Amino acid sequence: MSHHTLAADGSDLAPETAAKAAAVRDALAERDGVLVAFSGGVDSSVVAALARDALGDDAVACTARSETLPAAELDDARRVAGEIGIRHETVTFSELDDPNFVANDGDRCYHCRTMRLGRMYETAQELGIGTVCDGTNADDPGEGHRPGLRAVEELDVFSPLLDADITKEEVREIAEAYDLSVADKPSMACLSSRIPTGLEVTEERLTRVEKAERVLREWGFEGFRVRDHDGLARVEIAPDELERALDPAFADAVHEHLTDVGFEYVTLDMAGYRTGSVSPGGDGGEETGDDTDRDGNDGGDGTTVDLGRQYPR
Repeated sequence: MSHHTLAADGSDLAPETAAKAAAVRDALAERDGVLVAFSGGVDSSVVAALARDALGDDAVACTARSETLPAAELDDARRVAGEIGIRHETVTFSELDDPNFVANDGDRCYHCRTMRLGRMYETAQELGIGTVCDGTNADDPGEGHRPGLRAVEELDVFSPLLDADITKEEVREIAEAYDLSVADKPSMACLSSRIPTGLEVTEERLTRVEKAERVLREWGFEGFRVRDHDGLARVEIAPDELERALDPAFADAVHEHLTDVGFEYVTLDMAGYRTGSVSPGGDGGEETGDDTDRDGNDGGDGTTVDLGRQYPR
């Protein structure tokens, strides 16, 4: 098991960012132990790496398994915990047990985060750990509709990146200094964020969204969402990858595969991928809880896009 360590002098970071990272590490070192709510995204990975440096074996990363977490994300979390060298635990629960979550009102993320962090506290107590921390950074409070942050505050979760005023850009810089593979990983919201507010969250809808997005990922797309409008799939593709999606071969293949996984209709959103397009107000406030380099073939730099690409049947 490898252990990625930040250079003691912070030589790979700007002085201000290095000082902030050191402040987080010092604040974590004051705790008897910490349990990091760990998604495997860049924010929680940086907290986990700093906690591992500060506390050694008294730092634990914990990932919550549920119907809203894609299997690929759980695999990533395990892999990244191994990179960091931190002990990794998983807990299992179901958001679908809570009718408030299933109803999918404007506070869905509040109900989800309350349940998820509640399980984190139960696990921390079982391990004799008094502190639960998360990856909320300094940019998160200003990013639109984020009811999940209310749960973080109510449960008194320690958010060391927020306390040290570390922005998302600085989080990525610290991740690069640790040589973490997730330094450029795009934010990944839970699967329920693909279901429009007011439409019930069900296992059937979550499953077909996960299967549909797995197809796009296997085809090499990096910035995308498949929104489930009660059986109609609205496919959002990042602007710099959108031209590939205009390939007639892609249209035929994506229709075939997405109807196979349970959608009745398949549409391509010409506005492209943007976070929070089905959240209240559509203001970009998609909850990530944590959170790339896109495909270079955007046609904007003289690159020729291969419109003859073949998609597997």
